[in-house]
Amino acid sequence: MSPIRGDQKLLQSHDSKSNLIFFVTVIEARQLVGLNMDPVVCVEIGDEKKYTSMKESTNCPYYNEYFVFDFHVPPDVMFDKILKVSVIHSKNLLRSGTLVGSFKLDVGTVYTQPEHQFFHKWATLCDPDDITAGCKGYVKCDIAVVAKGDTVKTQHKANETDEDDIEGNLLLPEDVPAERQWARFYVKIYRAEGLPKMNTSIMANVKKAFIGENKDLVDPYVQVQFAGQKGKTSIQKSSYEPIWNEQIVFTEQFPPLCRRMKVQIRDSDKVNDVAIGTHFIDLRKIANDGDKGFLPTLGPAWVNMYGSTRSYTLMDEYQDLNEGLGEGVSFRARLLINLAVEILDTSSPEVMSSTEVQVEGVPNISDNATGKIEEFFLFGCFLEATMIDRKIGDKPINFEVTIGTIYDRLGGDGDDEESELIHGSSDEEVDDGGDMTSVSSTPPMKPVITDRNYFHLPYFERKPCIYIKSWWQDQRRRLYNANIMDRIADKLNIFIKLHSTVYDRNQTGKTKLDRERLKLCMQELENMGQQAKNMRSQVKKSNVKDKIKLAQNFLHKLRFLTDEPQHSVPDIYIWMISNNKRIAYARVPSKDILFSPVEEETGKDCGKVQTIFFKLPGKKSFGPAGWTVQAKTELYLWLGLNRQRKDYLSGLPNGFEENKAVKGPGIQSSPPISLMYTMKQIFQLRVHIYQARSLFAADSTGLSDPFARVFFSTHSQLIISSQVLNETLCPTWDQLLVFDNVELYGEAGELRDDPPIIVIEIYDQDTVGKADFMGRTFAKPITKMSDEHYGPPRFPPQLEYYQIYRGNGTAGEMLAAFELLQIGPAGKADLPPIDGPSDFDRGPILPVPIGIRPVLSKYRIEVLFWGLRDLKRVNLAQVDRPRVDIECAGKGIQSALIQNYKKNPNFSTLVKWFEVDLPENELLHPPLNIRVVDCRAFGRYTLVGSNAVTSLRKFIYRPSDKSVSNWSAMGVYAEIKAVKYVSLVDKPDDEKGGKGKKKRKKGEEVEEEELDESMLDWWSKYFASIETLKDVRIFNRELEYQFDSFEDWLHTFNLYRGKCSDDANVEQNAADEDRLIGKFKGSLCIYKVPVFDEMSREMGFDSNMGMFQNIPHNDTINIIVRVYVVKATELHPADINGKADPYIAIKLGKTEIKDKENYISKQLNPVFGKSFDIEATLPMDSTLTVSIYDWDLVGTDDLIGETKIDLENRYYSKHRPTCGLSGSYATHGYNVWRDPLKPTQILAKLCKDGKMDPPQYGPGGRVKVANRVYTGPTEIEDENGIHTDEHLALAVLNRWEDIPRIGCKLVPEHVETRSLLNPDKPGMEQGRIELWVDMFPKDMPAPGPAIDISPRKPKKFELRVIVWNTDEVVLEDDDIFTGEKSSDIFVRGWLKGQQEDKQDTDVHYRSLTGEGNFNWRFIYPFDYLQAEEKIVISKKESMFSWDETEYKIPARLNLQVWDADHFSADDFLGAIELDLNRFPRGAKTAKQCSIDMVINEQDMPMVNLFKQKRIKGWWPFVARDENDELEITGKVEAELQLLTGEEAEKSPVGEGRNEPEPLEKPNRPDITFLWFLSPLKAVRHLICNQYKWLVIKIVFVLMLLAILALFLYNMPGYMAKKLLGV
Repeated sequence: MSPIRGDQKLLQSHDSKSNLIFFVTVIEARQLVGLNMDPVVCVEIGDEKKYTSMKESTNCPYYNEYFVFDFHVPPDVMFDKILKVSVIHSKNLLRSGTLVGSFKLDVGTVYTQPEHQFFHKWATLCDPDDITAGCKGYVKCDIAVVAKGDTVKTQHKANETDEDDIEGNLLLPEDVPAERQWARFYVKIYRAEGLPKMNTSIMANVKKAFIGENKDLVDPYVQVQFAGQKGKTSIQKSSYEPIWNEQIVFTEQFPPLCRRMKVQIRDSDKVNDVAIGTHFIDLRKIANDGDKGFLPTLGPAWVNMYGSTRSYTLMDEYQDLNEGLGEGVSFRARLLINLAVEILDTSSPEVMSSTEVQVEGVPNISDNATGKIEEFFLFGCFLEATMIDRKIGDKPINFEVTIGTIYDRLGGDGDDEESELIHGSSDEEVDDGGDMTSVSSTPPMKPVITDRNYFHLPYFERKPCIYIKSWWQDQRRRLYNANIMDRIADKLNIFIKLHSTVYDRNQTGKTKLDRERLKLCMQELENMGQQAKNMRSQVKKSNVKDKIKLAQNFLHKLRFLTDEPQHSVPDIYIWMISNNKRIAYARVPSKDILFSPVEEETGKDCGKVQTIFFKLPGKKSFGPAGWTVQAKTELYLWLGLNRQRKDYLSGLPNGFEENKAVKGPGIQSSPPISLMYTMKQIFQLRVHIYQARSLFAADSTGLSDPFARVFFSTHSQLIISSQVLNETLCPTWDQLLVFDNVELYGEAGELRDDPPIIVIEIYDQDTVGKADFMGRTFAKPITKMSDEHYGPPRFPPQLEYYQIYRGNGTAGEMLAAFELLQIGPAGKADLPPIDGPSDFDRGPILPVPIGIRPVLSKYRIEVLFWGLRDLKRVNLAQVDRPRVDIECAGKGIQSALIQNYKKNPNFSTLVKWFEVDLPENELLHPPLNIRVVDCRAFGRYTLVGSNAVTSLRKFIYRPSDKSVSNWSAMGVYAEIKAVKYVSLVDKPDDEKGGKGKKKRKKGEEVEEEELDESMLDWWSKYFASIETLKDVRIFNRELEYQFDSFEDWLHTFNLYRGKCSDDANVEQNAADEDRLIGKFKGSLCIYKVPVFDEMSREMGFDSNMGMFQNIPHNDTINIIVRVYVVKATELHPADINGKADPYIAIKLGKTEIKDKENYISKQLNPVFGKSFDIEATLPMDSTLTVSIYDWDLVGTDDLIGETKIDLENRYYSKHRPTCGLSGSYATHGYNVWRDPLKPTQILAKLCKDGKMDPPQYGPGGRVKVANRVYTGPTEIEDENGIHTDEHLALAVLNRWEDIPRIGCKLVPEHVETRSLLNPDKPGMEQGRIELWVDMFPKDMPAPGPAIDISPRKPKKFELRVIVWNTDEVVLEDDDIFTGEKSSDIFVRGWLKGQQEDKQDTDVHYRSLTGEGNFNWRFIYPFDYLQAEEKIVISKKESMFSWDETEYKIPARLNLQVWDADHFSADDFLGAIELDLNRFPRGAKTAKQCSIDMVINEQDMPMVNLFKQKRIKGWWPFVARDENDELEITGKVEAELQLLTGEEAEKSPVGEGRNEPEPLEKPNRPDITFLWFLSPLKAVRHLICNQYKWLVIKIVFVLMLLAILALFLYNMPGYMAKKLLGV
């Protein structure tokens, strides 16, 4: 019998729907390809799309827009959804715009990232219509996926310049290279076999009547989905054996950011296409990205598809299974496919540039390409069928076994079906050799009642058998290799030599993936083997945990390699059939029962008896109805080649005779149809059940009345405890159950090594109606044969905890032991006696015997009763007079009665104790139950709520540690040699003032040193702390996470009431807000009794307080609570426009503050910067609730989320979170000391509370505390000029955790980040809020005024830009008359985000050289937040907006050069964007100005205009050419001057060339005027400047021609004269 896998066999994967929230923040885009764009970013997940606003005229838009997507789907469906980020140019209401580029990845990739998020990463954009074009730009975004219970960590960006390194921060998983190439994914679809009937027999007969022939009523085609694209083959009409021979080609970047490819066979229908079967190809399993890796490859191989039952119904209730959701319950079809990947060379001219899916034909594949067809033989024997659910009814039951399409009796594959795979079609048919071909089902048998819940089948001696012959391609090698890996994984000892077993002589059908996987497996095993050897030699006590993690990584890797992506023999399905209806099924992977002559290759369950639990198909198996076991079978299975079957019965328990169905010559080779057992063993089973803990709450009280049933073989027995176990989740049964005369078939030795399993079910007893199922666990007994000695080491068995399961979740643990004792020839007299404890008698119920039951010792449990908090109504009545009952191991104690809960919810008597016998072994300690009851009139008691403390370990008092503490507590400080000197001078910067820190942080920048401290505020400290984590500690989580919930002595126990929900784990239910009824505050101390006597002799020991010495009294205290709310981040949208209008609401006791009038419009990341003072009384007002509401103009405001803070635990904690300690002491300014007590007073109080000598201050900046001398800065004076020790005391407080015995970490000055939750969406984070809380007791000096943390008001600045000249601007126009190149140049400029305020220079007409002269001034007033380096803009989103929305954008100046056109749109020539905080220094001359100032920005000297104030120089204009390369398109000489608002008012200037301080007109060449206004000047310019040499050449040539003409003209006359002598 195989090892039990109760949690795996019984529990299927959880496919129920779950809530997932997707957060996407689009921050900005850079380097977008295109000229003068108006970009919009579209974020698309599945079918949902959301758009950012449009940004005009920029290639570097800044958005900082936040989107939230809600989904309620199964996780598998969600993780396959594609997230697509696209940039679209010029999208508006009338047109869809043009796609610039897009980026896509699947949701699963995001979820597998650390913290389930990408933070501030750049997505690379590509054009899907042109893969040769390269990168189209980058979009910077944050992406996070949050499931129920997840929290997203708030990432504080430390340095923006790091993130400007785009190449180093790409939005890609770590193992994906930055440069991804384009690749073609070829999915070849050859043919399919074994399709189920997709019609009813009635429809077939109707069709036959009309058409005259009975054609197959299925029109299959294959659909492949990958990376958000779909491809389909052609439809093969009316075919159960369709042949396609087609390939679907996807073009996608490699490696793709999509994990799975979905392959579906679908049936084409005019009304609605339906899926026949689905298969997912996991690309990680068919590729290897290592150095010796390989591209994804698969096949050609058959893949098996599983889904709903093969019988056709018009309304298939299991259709989801065919879509790939959930575990398939039947074989549907198999498909012959091949997958290959080819990396593309995008520079090649033959490459198609589009990514559209292509479908092409491919040649047919040979029949033996997938392997040689072999005859397989499957044999099974049902040894036992028990725990059959009685709801099925008492009609005869039989079991049917199917492999592929073979012998699916009820499935609809009729006897007339012909298939290449099926060679036999009747239930019992004899072949030529007299061998029986198949018996696929057991004979029907009427079930017999076991108990009130279950039947069993009376097999007894006769065990029915099945056997099936089938024909499949022989690809056993794949399964063999998987089995080898499985065995190694099971043992996790790398000693099996793979080399000796992987060689396979049969090479037919071996694919590339087979060869590559073989190499990969051998390589990985060698690596693991080497690592394991090294690990063994390196294991030390200190690194055991790390080495265990490494071993777990081995295990995960092995399990991953085990999963064979290329299928061979289909899985085996076993159906339980009652009254010709399929009731429940079990699925057995074929590799687990596959036989091999080599032992390591054999499946782990082959030739072994295994326990198989049957479950309901599909969705029926979810929820309480599906948690009942439908049947439990002991089943023997063997699968192998028919020719290897000689030993197929060898693994069965011995002692049987074969019963053959056929008599005749072939009887020797014929398998049996049943086995008759003649050998049986008699056993006694002893079940020792001691206790259980953390059980499921099945009653409305929040408790249960548990009892257990034990099932073994066909026996069942009910456990009923003599003690009343009503109303408990932690029952202690302490009971022995004896099963006498248990008959088991088989040899004694086999049963000793592998006994059957025991099933224990826990139920809740109800007075009316049926008992409720609470959970189930599984165990194997330790077996003793009659000839063995009952003694150590195996006997008596030890108690151990067994996990209880309820559906998919855990539901507690049971402490038990099980022993199976053989009854020998002498009968029961030889059995070991049952030695029960002699001190009590429980009638017929036997207690757990001595030797097995734990050894008990006397313990004392002290209980600190502090108070009750937040009790809700019970049965509509308020709780008025509550009491707490504590119970542990049958003993208990009651608290004092609270007389009036409303007036004072604290207890009058603080400490009580009781003594109890507890096990010596702490792991076996029973839980402690806390119950709160309300004492009502007439002696009635109502249970309010309860809590079970399952682990008492943290409350156990350790005397050995305490003796050291006692010694030091008595003031033994005499040994001077123990004095330590601790220097505080070289403390880090948090000891010094904020100014000093600033100097250190940016020491190289002289400007920083000149900062005046009066200019700094709290926000200066906040922003500096984000980078350095000093000054103010900014915690990413709630403060209590850092300090153990402030439960250093006062613990909070949540009280629960009400039934647990059915769809979650007990642990999740425990945190269920709906069941929470209130809280009990107190503590426990558990110790062995003698210790207390030693303690009582201590000085000042109060015997009434027991171990709880020196705790404060629980009288009422009046305090002032000061709440500082800094800001909220990533709030969940509450309005239709995807935004919210948040405001703060605070509730403490009866005080409620709603800051409704100060709501912040349309903001999901609001900065509040507010403080609130509330007077409160502890303990009545102990829970502070800070909520964020969404303001609505009409109707009630919606709650976005809230967070609750327990003030009482904070107030009493020794970590002193009442007011965080500053890093430095200051009496004025932004860093002023907030606490009413000065550091010296706090230090003195801590020493006094710890019973230590007061601190002794000495000269030279020394202080002595707890035998340690601290030295620090000297001669520090306060505001009155008097020498002060406050800095010294504060330095000691900041290192208080170093003090022995009483030292602990004190809470520093901080800001905590808290999750906002909404009761309507439990467990789903709705955003986060940053805040801190100070508390001041009213009986102390009054605190000073609250620190001003109001948001910084942006400061007014004015940017003045003078555009002097341009040069080398590209010439865009051709002159109609002269054909020469020119441009009508003007320059446009604006500050980012203020495109509507853009300003233009005048036009420099007809520049023939690219030179332009302007002398033109732009003026841009703006509001600026210096700490955030952002411009603040307030404007209405649209004409319908109620009020203005605030935007924060970077301070970036955009300058563009344009060519003006009169009759068409102006032509964009080039642009430059300058970040005013960091831009390259301008070149001194136009010649020195180059494109490097843009491309190699990081190598250039950078300027911050906010520091330099004024700069002049040349900067390049750039644009992209046809190849998308940046080129220089001009140069601009400009002067930038930055003034504050006050300076600008004092020295005003005019825009353009206007007054005041006008600029002189530029000296432009006259040719810039139009030629027809001054034609003479234009002609002179043309002749003198442009065509001077051409004119000279023409004149010279004309003169030569004239001379030649004159010569020719005069020559004849002159010659005649000469000749005649005239």
